[in-house]
Amino acid sequence: MIQETIILIAKKHQIWIEIVESFGCTKTIAEDITQEMYIKIQLKLEEGKISILYLDNNSEINYYYIFKTLKSLFIDLKRKSKNITMIELDAHLEVYGDTYHAHSEVDYIKSYNKIQDELDKIHIYKRRVFEIINDGESIAEFSRQSKISYYALYFTHKKVKDQLKKLL
Repeated sequence: MIQETIILIAKKHQIWIEIVESFGCTKTIAEDITQEMYIKIQLKLEEGKISILYLDNNSEINYYYIFKTLKSLFIDLKRKSKNITMIELDAHLEVYGDTYHAHSEVDYIKSYNKIQDELDKIHIYKRRVFEIINDGESIAEFSRQSKISYYALYFTHKKVKDQLKKLL
């Protein structure tokens, strides 16, 4: 039932994109919002909320519900992206080139060795706190067991982590 409903909605895919574009965004963003709408509707269907998607006779899709879903996703995106400047991928590639592959040239072994050397230089207390917390021990549990203040452990870990970040 879920798959058939999604297929039925997807038949009007281009219309959904045009609707979102009419809200005042680019085609790329409209496509992203439309994909989000499919996910949101699939989750509702999996929750068993099929009735909201169909009209009274359960034979026709409630397109108003889809429109409202698209509109709310668009408004959420606008609200979240007030402080974010979005650029098109082509414009980015023209200015900066292909920076994705630059990350593949990172020497991870060399970086790991730098971190280990720096950890060896750090005071034993700070190093042990950092290692214990990084090994998965929660700060709260570590605090209870060691009788050291939670905030002392938290800030010690944070300072060492920040110091190592600067190194990289």
